[in-house]
Amino acid sequence: MPIAEYPAQALSKALLTSRLTVLRLENTCLSGRPLFTLVGTLKMNTTLKELYLANNNLNSFQDAMQLGDLLKYNHCLQSLDLSNNQISDSGLEDLCEGLQFQKGGMRNLVLWNNQITHRSMVHLAKILPMVNTLETLNLGHNNLQNEGIRILKEPLIINRSILRLGLVHTRVSCEGAVTLAEFIAESQQIQRLDVRKNPVRTAGLMALSLALKINQSLIRVDLDRKPKGEKVTAARLCTPLRVTLRSARGSQGRGRATEAGFRSPSLQLDGWGR
Repeated sequence: MPIAEYPAQALSKALLTSRLTVLRLENTCLSGRPLFTLVGTLKMNTTLKELYLANNNLNSFQDAMQLGDLLKYNHCLQSLDLSNNQISDSGLEDLCEGLQFQKGGMRNLVLWNNQITHRSMVHLAKILPMVNTLETLNLGHNNLQNEGIRILKEPLIINRSILRLGLVHTRVSCEGAVTLAEFIAESQQIQRLDVRKNPVRTAGLMALSLALKINQSLIRVDLDRKPKGEKVTAARLCTPLRVTLRSARGSQGRGRATEAGFRSPSLQLDGWGR
């Protein structure tokens, strides 16, 4: 249901004294003035923990700037879901400017399907070593490519808080998988990695397999069960290890639940978020 300016003002006024901890405003046409009004109040709010703003056509201009301000001034919000918007590269820069001020709040950030490319990973790479609270980072369905993974590798190694990294359908190939393997081998805290729906073939899977023998923290990796054009399966390469392999197709209900759980931190279907 779309939220016009007046209802947004009424909601913002209520949030000044509300003890609400979860607010879901998906698909409410929040872009523009309504978001400006809402953020103005949320910057002062100290009770809200989870905010869901998926499917709102949030843009890379004023909307991203407002969200950056929210992250800059609100240090109580723990989960922010911006799935299926249009934040893009310039908008991610605004978000990162706000994230660098986070000292003890933001734990789960979902940027699923936001027209983000490898070009903006430099902004994320700049703030990752400074952010010590972020536990879930979901960049799925964005065009990061191998170059984006290369840019993020060292900052991810330096970072000591990220436990869950989502890279579904980010156009990562074997080269990117090798880079991820280097990150896994060095990381002391990563617990889950999702690289389904990427063209990672045997060479990339072998690199991940070797890295998993070194890593002591990773408990789950989500991979396509059988890479396209390959006779060998991910299960055959990695079954002896301590990871759980999930098929991108799998059982329909189970696969959707897993993917949704990655996008929505509050869902506890497979331990994401809380």
